[in-house]
Amino acid sequence: MNNANDRLLSLAGVGAVLGGALLLAGCHGKPDEVAEMPPQTVTTALVAMRELKGGQSASGRLLPQEEMAVAPDLSGFRVARVLVEEGAAVRAGQPLALLDDSLLQSQVRQLEAQLMQQRVAAEQARDQSARVAGLDNEGVLSNEAIAQRRFAARNADAAAAATRAQLDDLLVRRAHLTIRAPFDGTVIERTVRPGDTASVGTAMFRMARGGLIELYAELPERDASRIHVGDVAQVVLASGRTLDGKVRLLGERVDAATGLMIARIALPRDAELRAGGFAKARFAGARAALSVPDPAVNYDADGASVMLVDGGSRVHRVRVVTGEHSGGFVELRRGPPAGTRVAVKGAAFTLDGDKVKIAMATGH
Repeated sequence: MNNANDRLLSLAGVGAVLGGALLLAGCHGKPDEVAEMPPQTVTTALVAMRELKGGQSASGRLLPQEEMAVAPDLSGFRVARVLVEEGAAVRAGQPLALLDDSLLQSQVRQLEAQLMQQRVAAEQARDQSARVAGLDNEGVLSNEAIAQRRFAARNADAAAAATRAQLDDLLVRRAHLTIRAPFDGTVIERTVRPGDTASVGTAMFRMARGGLIELYAELPERDASRIHVGDVAQVVLASGRTLDGKVRLLGERVDAATGLMIARIALPRDAELRAGGFAKARFAGARAALSVPDPAVNYDADGASVMLVDGGSRVHRVRVVTGEHSGGFVELRRGPPAGTRVAVKGAAFTLDGDKVKIAMATGH
């Protein structure tokens, strides 16, 4: 019994010693520290001026090279017939629509009858005037009667001439009741229907001269200086087809609201070209631009950014505005100046302020 008690007391003492040791360790000892992660390895490149080839592009609408609205010269006449539809290729002078001429026809017939009567009267007056020729102061007729016959002949001629002028005016108006194409071209819009009432200044048709459609490409003012009349451009249509075009004209005005100007790109005739359509142009040639390698730019919900590498091998995030992409490089339209070193490969795995290990520095 005494031996068993001695063993229990001995075990209790050992436990107390161990407990005290653990307690002392907890109070005075230090836990194992977490091992620090090694710095992210990155490659770097310089922000520099580089030649970007064929990277410039612009988009815009397809519009007629020369467009004209076709409107009637007379108001109040009903449209009797419409002779063409949108897309029709027409020749200069070809009838497009006919206005009802029944009102003018009756007036024309009235004036024709009146003119005929006046011509007969004028002929009679001239005959009577001719009969008194040489009878002045002869006593056969008074000088007053002779003068009256001569005045009557001239008056009859004047009346006939006035009626002839009125008739000519009606005939001209009647001719204008046929709406004709002003030039060779394509009808790109028809807004008139049979039964409509014509109104001066209200377009019935819109036409493209020669059927030529071109791209009105919108360019930022800073880019327009790199484009010249005669430059070749590849125009990509909405369907994906590509047409070869050429810069025909550069606009002289910059839009005050958007800062954009227009480059008009001439295109060949093609059935797929429709006024109002959308297309994109890619311009040939090279230009110098401040740029970095494509992988150096990171994109997130806030936009594009690059990671600058300072002299202490720490990175700092800087927001940028990018432009064209070409040959593995991206243009920086707004961002750090030339000569700044940025992280390239591995940059996406770093945070602002991280220390990095530079694996390979390059000026590319």
